[in-house]
This record gives sequence, C-alpha cells and structure tokens, in this order.
Amino acid sequence: MIAVAAASASSLALLLALAFYLKLRRVRQAQTVLLGSGKDDLVDFAVSLQARIDDLHRAVDEVGVGLSRLDRRIDGCLSHTSIVRYDAYEDAGGHQSASTAFLDAARSGIVVSAIQGRDYARIYVKELDRGRATVALSPEEQEAVERAMAV
Repeated sequence: MIAVAAASASSLALLLALAFYLKLRRVRQAQTVLLGSGKDDLVDFAVSLQARIDDLHRAVDEVGVGLSRLDRRIDGCLSHTSIVRYDAYEDAGGHQSASTAFLDAARSGIVVSAIQGRDYARIYVKELDRGRATVALSPEEQEAVERAMAV
C-alpha cells in the first residue's frame, strides 16, 4: 500500500513537473518574442526602453525649440500681401493705378502705390510699423493693408 501511494505521489509530481516545464517554455517563448534573440531579461529590456524614451523626450524638446525659432522667423517674413487696383483720376479708365501691401504678421512692412496718369506714372512707398504708417495712407492704400491682413 505504501508502494502504491509512493508511486502515485511520484507520478503526480512528475505530471506537475511536466506541466510547469510546459508553462515555463511558453513564458520563455513569449519573452523571446518580446526581447528578440538576446540574452537580456525583462528588467534589462525595461531599462533600455526607459533610456530610449528619455532620448525621445530630448529629441521632442529639441524639435519644439526649433519650431518656436521657426515661428519667430516666419512671423517676421512678409507673409500678408494684397493688391488694390483703382482709377486714380476720373478721366483715366481701366484701373491702371494700384496699391500693394507687403506685411508681416505684426502688420509691419511697406505699401507701394503706382499712380498712372495719361502722360506720367508716379510710384510711392510708405512704411508701416505695427500697423502705423509714417505718412498718412490713402483710402486705397488702407484698403490694401486691410485686405492683406484679412488673409
């Protein structure tokens, strides 16, 4: 009776050992899928992941600094333009005169007006600093500024 009990206990222990071996094999296969063929364990893998995440954070910060620098440069570029064509004189036809506004995001830039008469042409350039002109703007020039900033 003792021999039968010992044989059943040993066969039960053998079955449990086989079940644990199969379970461990599945865990190692899953670990190999996650880690690759390297000999690292999960702790080493987690540490390397954290290092990569830290590198990504540094790279994102560098990109953010570069984007803010580009934003400042773009705001200073002439990015808002418009043209207003009109008849400067009643006897002239075909809207031969024009005012053109070239402005940055802060409404700074220039307004160029070309006034066409029958026998002459004049060009005027007026500077704007944050929307304020050093010389008074004509209604057509003011319209060119407003159109440029509406875009």
